[in-house]
Amino acid sequence: MSSNSPRDQTLLLLGAGELGREMALAAQALGASVVAVDRYEGAPAMQVAGSAEVLASLEGPELEEVIRSHAPDVIIPEIEAVDTELLARLEAEGFTVAPTAEAVRLTSNRAAIRNLAAGELGIRTPGYALASSPEELRDACDRLGFPCVVKSLRSWSGAGQSVVQGLARVEQAWAYAQQEGGGDDEAVLVEEFIDFHTEITLLTIRDPGADVHFLEPIGHRQERGAYRESWIPQPLSADQLREAREIAETVTRRLGGVGVFGVEFFVTDGELVFSEVSARPHDTGFVTLVAHEVSQFELHVRALLGLPLPEQRCNRPSASAVILARDEGSVQGYEGVERAERVESVQVRLFGKPTAYPFRRMGITLATGDSVEEARARALEAAARIEVRVD
Repeated sequence: MSSNSPRDQTLLLLGAGELGREMALAAQALGASVVAVDRYEGAPAMQVAGSAEVLASLEGPELEEVIRSHAPDVIIPEIEAVDTELLARLEAEGFTVAPTAEAVRLTSNRAAIRNLAAGELGIRTPGYALASSPEELRDACDRLGFPCVVKSLRSWSGAGQSVVQGLARVEQAWAYAQQEGGGDDEAVLVEEFIDFHTEITLLTIRDPGADVHFLEPIGHRQERGAYRESWIPQPLSADQLREAREIAETVTRRLGGVGVFGVEFFVTDGELVFSEVSARPHDTGFVTLVAHEVSQFELHVRALLGLPLPEQRCNRPSASAVILARDEGSVQGYEGVERAERVESVQVRLFGKPTAYPFRRMGITLATGDSVEEARARALEAAARIEVRVD
């Protein structure tokens, strides 16, 4: 970590989406400067950062030149699609990568994090296999049994993910994983289908002293492999909570570095199954913007800047829901925002993305209530009232 005061430090975001936007706002409130880097102009974090850089690709000589020109105190990958080899080389030279270059590499590849969790650390994950061709995928699905889940290796927001019910759908799943994962006949991951009743994120924070802190488990619902709503609190039994914390501490200790990690689990009637981990604030953690006095975004920035982490507690039942685009085109505005804000205890956050396409996340609604059920209903109702207008 830099010895500079927060006011003297520069944070460089690789990826300038909605997570980066909240990190940039938190960093600037603490006195740090922010540079936002992404592939397109007007990305959400660029709208609030002190400076911005638009690159065709977040890899290669052009990215290295940008990083060296800004000489940031901390490089923060906000997305998985970054040049991890470059990050490792820069880290070896003395640049700080949050949380570490190796953590970014491992968590951006679904097979790598499975191998680390199941193979190296002995943690229960879904059964899995790699397949390098449609024929290998067919064999792997047959071994693991149907239904099973096929995913691209790239670990971002449900990329290339589909549930396969039988052999007739294998080639379609292969094609979709290839399309979303980058193609070039890249291998795909096939996993055992876990019949869970609850999916949770356990936000885990490592501070500069290597102490580990936990927020309350966040319950969430996904569709098409991506987050659609989340809520706090999500009750777990005392044994499940203890096991989740032990696993999260084991995984994040192995990954190293400081900051917020989003550790995901499937909860079944009989066991807790590790799913994935993000090496940065998690999209399901948007709910902390209203559930906690200090959000996951500020906690992440505070840890990176070496600042004290305040004690965390959930203020009241809270929920978030996603605002999705229906159509493709240039964004012209939003309809129904005022109607959404009339829902009791609701806040609307629009990300300001300049273009839309079906199922793209364009904003969120946040709500509180006397119960989780009430908060979820309010957030979902408000999100349903908003429509993205495109041309």
